[in-house]
Parts: sequence; C-alpha cells; structure tokens
Amino acid sequence: CHNTPPHPLGLCRFAPRPPPPMGDESQVGLITERAYARVGLFGNPSDGYFGKTISVSIQNFFSEVTLVPDQQCFSTRVSFEPGAYDWNAFDSLSSLAHHTETHGHYGGVRLLRSLCVNFHGYCEAKKIPLHDQGFNLRYATTVPKQTGLSGSSSIVVAGLRCLMKHYDVNVPLADQPALVLKCETDLGINAGLQDRVVQCFEGAVAMDFSDAEAVTATGTGVYVAIPLKRIPKLLLVWGPPGSDSGVTHADVKKRWEAGDGFVRKTMAKVADVAERAKGVLLSDDLSQQEYLQNLASLMNENFDLRRAMFGDAALGPGNLEMIETPRALGAASKFTGSGGAVVVLCPLGDAQTENVKRACEAKGFKTADVVLNPGRVLNPFE
Repeated sequence: CHNTPPHPLGLCRFAPRPPPPMGDESQVGLITERAYARVGLFGNPSDGYFGKTISVSIQNFFSEVTLVPDQQCFSTRVSFEPGAYDWNAFDSLSSLAHHTETHGHYGGVRLLRSLCVNFHGYCEAKKIPLHDQGFNLRYATTVPKQTGLSGSSSIVVAGLRCLMKHYDVNVPLADQPALVLKCETDLGINAGLQDRVVQCFEGAVAMDFSDAEAVTATGTGVYVAIPLKRIPKLLLVWGPPGSDSGVTHADVKKRWEAGDGFVRKTMAKVADVAERAKGVLLSDDLSQQEYLQNLASLMNENFDLRRAMFGDAALGPGNLEMIETPRALGAASKFTGSGGAVVVLCPLGDAQTENVKRACEAKGFKTADVVLNPGRVLNPFE
C-alpha cells in the first residue's frame, strides 16, 4: 500500500501521516486531536511488572477528542459531552441491561474527567499558571471496545493534546505517558506504561522498564525507536468485546505482588522475549525467512508464557479460538493487549495471510491488514 519502495525483507508498508482532523470552524478556538490504537508485539504484559516490551502505533483505529472553548466572556465552566458509551437514559430496563452487557458499565467521560484533574495537578506541581477560560470536551472513538487495542488510553492521550493546546502548556513528551497512566490507574484500571508510551511517541518503540527503582521514581523507562521498515506485515483479528483489562490482570497482579515464584519467573521470560525480538528486528545478518521465522517463534512463545500464567479460564474460549485458528495454518499469533484482538504474523507470505483471513472470518471474527502509524517526531528519543 502507498507508493513506498519495497524493503529487501518484504516488510509491512505504512501510511503517511494523515492531515489534521477537521473541526467545526464556527466554534472559535475549537481544538480536535487524535490518538491511535496500538498493538503490543512482544513482551506484554511485562510492562506492568518492570519488564520489556515492543509495540507499534496503528492507524486502523483511533480516538478523537474535541475541546470547544466556552464562547461566553469570563466563563470558567468546564463540561463534558457524553459519548456512545456514556448513556444515562434508556428506553427500558432490558435496553439498559443489553447496552451494559455489550459496552460495559463505563464510558469515556470518566477518563476525560480524570485527565482534567491530573492535568491540573501536574500544572500546580510544576507551578505552571493556567488561564480561566472554560471549555467543553467531547470524544469519539473507532477503537473496538475491550479488544486490547488501548482505546481508553487513546482517549486520554488525545484529550491531553487538546488541553495542552487550550492552555498553551507543553508537557514534555517524556512526561506524558506517566501522566496518562495515572489518569487510568486513579480509576482502578490495571495497566502499565507500554500503551501510553507508544501512543504518545507513536511509530514502533522498544521499551525497557527493568530498572524498577528508576521507573518508580521517574515514571519513565528506556526507549528505543524501531524503524518501521523493520516491522513485518501483520494481520489484525478481533471479535466481540472481551473482558475488562482490570479483571483480566487482577489475579496475576496479586500473585506477582505477593512474590509468587512461578509468576515472577514466567514474567521475566516474557520480558526476555521482547529483548530477543529487539535483537532480531535490528539485525542485518538474517535472511528474510530466518527473520520472519524467528519473529513468529517469539510471538508464539510470548502468548504461551502468558497462557501459563493466566490460565485458559481467564483468557476465555473465544480468545483462544482467535489464537488457535491462525496457528492451525502455520501462522504465529498473540494478543495485542489483554484479549479481544490478536496480531498475526504469516511467515510464508501473502497466500498464507489470505488463508488465515478466510478461516478467521468463517468463524465470525473480523480481520484487517495492520497499517502502521509513523511517529510524531523524527527522532523522539534524542
């Protein structure tokens, strides 16, 4: 896709950065910002356990937040417009029940409220003065809910960009992931820095959170940009909404915090998968097939280690079918996040990819070729 020259390893093409979102120009000072979904390629979920990960930003799905400054002079009022998942009125009790079963109890407004509280706190701590003009925040998202594609954090990242523009405040890029993460952990969402790092920096990023003392003190790990031309062609597979990530992680998190030897040892192995994958991605010494087979093997190993820790009951039969369907055709697969969506690598090429698409779609899953999203800055880590 797109007129980019083929890479010698036959790797995934990526889209140029799209034009800025269009807003309603009749609203003076209106600001619209976008943040993209992400795919965890290797190492997740070890980012929440002082591990290592590699993730990519993708343009297949995104969230947009729009900030409309209050048009009344001297108004300091702050308000939020409910989104698709924030309904508070229903046609009937059964309608309420069906909506909640489909979309869960929570929408995006709580995320934006938490963002505003934490942004205010950040600016107070840094002694950054803020003007008094009020605003309204609204959001929209194309990220499928509860599919492990970081829809929640994409809303927060897009909202943060709106607030920075509205108040003319520059939160350094290095500080943004920790700020975004706090907005979610304040709401009881179990998460690590991985998603927020790649959604703030974009592109493809290898992350090292293994220095627990430094990460705890600074909210920052060690990050290395991976050239997008090194990322192989990938397929995305997703199904109906999965379980909330807080529920999915709860038991393993408690066991890790209690010092469970098996969880600690296995999570360290998951982090090592990311370290080995980074070596493969940056290597120039492998043939195309060696390169793809090594990555495929590491991708499968990553999921198998996760499965050993979480167990089939927590992962769920639908998620396991999404994993096993591509594998039955010789492809590699793992969760993009906590479940609900799977990233697939087909080392044998396009014919294998088409076979996997047909098999997954025949079982009711949706598929799409991954479209990589370039980083916002040329060298974000320098």
